[in-house]
Amino acid sequence: MKYFRQLIVIILLALLVSACGEKKGLEIYVTTDLHGMLLPFDNTEGTATDRSLANLASLVSTSGSDNIILLDNGDILQGDPMAYYYNFVDTVRTHAIADILNHLGYDAATVGNHDIEAGHAVYDRVRREYNFPLLAANAVDSRTGDPYFEPYTVIKRRGMKVIVFGLITPSVPRWLPESLYRGIRFENMVETARKWMPVMLEEEPDLIVGLFHSGMGNLDETGDDENSSLAVALNVPGFDVIFCGHDHREDMKEVENTEGRKVLIMDGGSRASTLMNVTVKPVKQADGKVVNELSGQLIPMNSLPESKLFTDRYRNVSDTLLQYTSEIIGRSDATATTRDAFFGPSGFVDLIHRMQLDISGAQISLAAPLSFDQSITQGELRIRDMYRLYRFENFLYTVSMTGGEIDRHLEHSAGLWFETMEKRNDYMLRYRLDDSGAPVMVNGTARLRNPSYNFESAMGIRYTVDVSKPQGARVTITSLSDGTPFNYSATYTVAVNSYRANGGGGHFPAAGITGKELEGRIISATERDLRHYMTEWIRNKGTITPLPLSEWSIIPAAWASEAEKREMKLLFGEN
Repeated sequence: MKYFRQLIVIILLALLVSACGEKKGLEIYVTTDLHGMLLPFDNTEGTATDRSLANLASLVSTSGSDNIILLDNGDILQGDPMAYYYNFVDTVRTHAIADILNHLGYDAATVGNHDIEAGHAVYDRVRREYNFPLLAANAVDSRTGDPYFEPYTVIKRRGMKVIVFGLITPSVPRWLPESLYRGIRFENMVETARKWMPVMLEEEPDLIVGLFHSGMGNLDETGDDENSSLAVALNVPGFDVIFCGHDHREDMKEVENTEGRKVLIMDGGSRASTLMNVTVKPVKQADGKVVNELSGQLIPMNSLPESKLFTDRYRNVSDTLLQYTSEIIGRSDATATTRDAFFGPSGFVDLIHRMQLDISGAQISLAAPLSFDQSITQGELRIRDMYRLYRFENFLYTVSMTGGEIDRHLEHSAGLWFETMEKRNDYMLRYRLDDSGAPVMVNGTARLRNPSYNFESAMGIRYTVDVSKPQGARVTITSLSDGTPFNYSATYTVAVNSYRANGGGGHFPAAGITGKELEGRIISATERDLRHYMTEWIRNKGTITPLPLSEWSIIPAAWASEAEKREMKLLFGEN
């Protein structure tokens, strides 16, 4: 009997070992560019939303976790007031974002450029609070030469060994001041992937997953561009699937790398619009070799039910944020919308100009509509309204620029913004065009070729933009606002946000100011984000009047007026 029991034990152990060694199917779920949208409430708009991690929570809870790998692809620490509040207001308790991702059982995450924007104190703290690794192989410690974050992680699940490798867009220094990433340099994505691929292959994984906070990009990119995920997929053999982010697009395709192997590449939108999913199914072939069959899908997040257990668990967080965003800071005497900003001076953008000039004491302000379609309504102004007014955690710089540099800066902006009108019924704004030359329409509205946050205007000078002239010859600056003649050779003090001053949108490079030269141009920089100072500015004013006050115009005036009537409907519909 003793030997019989021993035999039974041996058999059971053998069966267990066999079961553990058997490769079973996996489900990989990936979120990206959540921008603080973790709970089912939009704290900027003050309204409930039908897409958040509450939907994902229902999937995780019903499916179990033994066959699931859960990943996030960055840009989670900026956007919704939730992120800002736990980044900078409540810095004592565990960050709510870390708590939520830990609770859901995330296995890894890649750091995004807007996570870096929060500064060392924030992302270093959240990194410590995560129960999983934060990845970015090409974010390198300048002192040691090693990755500042983890380059990759190994996940063992259901008999499979999965490696998740992280990369971040190398363009961070183009947008952010060095103080936010001091001690870190950002290297080429393709070169970094090539460096680490042999190391990962030594682990003998069953699957190598790329988790890249970088958009797909184009076929001709080399890995040093903002969006280079496709360049890695094509040129670095070894990846089975690559998840993209950063560009806020939804896409999925299969490509062949230089060795003729197929690579599935996916992009998952933003703000919890979409959940990326790949099903991994090991299949035994006739020769006994096991290969992984991959199938992907983009799941609308709101197609999943919300988890009441999840929302109840974080009710206290929702209540705290509602109280924070509902605080009254002042009053507006008028309603202002970004829609007007596409066709000339607007109360919305000019309010930003006025605040930048008052806060900095500069002679000239440069600013753009940071939201495509947003408004500030007449009446009480609350904290949440400041997130409508100013979306990003930019800093305010005061820099020195010559008149010629300001002119070239505005010319670059006009080139992104306007077409060259040869006759009065031509399109004035630059649109994405289809093969017939008509604007690309999505849900009944036209899509611009370039993002509106690059449509920079100025306050403090009088100038015109002649849309009948060719690109580069449209802007004519006549004087400062006080009537002093404008001198293209003179040097002026200019208020501008840190994204722009660090090269974002290409305006400063077009003006002839490189990143290295900028350091010598900075007269002052704010210690905190611009939204903070704008909030305090409104508190001090008590009541504001957002009217169009800047002294520039689009000419020919009759053409511009007619174009506004036509294209306002084209951009925004009949609303």
